[in-house]
Amino acid sequence: MIKVALVDDQQLVRAGFRMVIASQAALEVVLEAGDGAEAVRRLAVVPADVVLMDVRMPQMDGLEATALLTARPGPEGAQPRVVVLTTFDLDEYVLRAIRAGASGFLLKDAPPEDLLAAIRTVHAGDAVIAPSSTRRLLEHLVTALPSDAPAHPGLGELTDREREVLVLMARGLPNTEIAARLVVAEATVKTHVGRVLAKIGARDRVQAVVTAYESGLVRPGA
Repeated sequence: MIKVALVDDQQLVRAGFRMVIASQAALEVVLEAGDGAEAVRRLAVVPADVVLMDVRMPQMDGLEATALLTARPGPEGAQPRVVVLTTFDLDEYVLRAIRAGASGFLLKDAPPEDLLAAIRTVHAGDAVIAPSSTRRLLEHLVTALPSDAPAHPGLGELTDREREVLVLMARGLPNTEIAARLVVAEATVKTHVGRVLAKIGARDRVQAVVTAYESGLVRPGA
């Protein structure tokens, strides 16, 4: 059973998400909160595996709440995985949320199947970044990055193949498509991804992709 927490100041939005999640036998909503402060306080005692976090809320916004939740262990020892929910007019906050520890982000108007897939994906330890809309949103975010951003020191430790894999990750390709592009087994790609994350000190796939953009390894629209 995957335990899910819903954090949004709109009760109607929470009710909609709860109905979608309740339709799945392996998912359970264990907590609802109307702002970040309430979420941080209650998640200190109520264990949750995945938190769906709104950005703009009273008392404490989703960015601060995400940073606090991912900086401490939960009541059962493990940190919850956070998925930030946003709209295009809030996209300037998403990169900051990922830096704060979010495992990915979804647009609030994403289809229910995408929401369910995102919950399962981050619970499995990966990150949500594959959909084309997410790629476009990420590229929109990093257009504001300076063109002379310093290279991440860990990039110099990557082999040519690992660097190639990171570039394809940054383009939004899942492991299956990367394997097809490089004509290798998917298991080999997973090994490369794991080594990339370790060498650049990335928490997950999303953070690795952000590093690729910030360091200039990948440029928006290239």
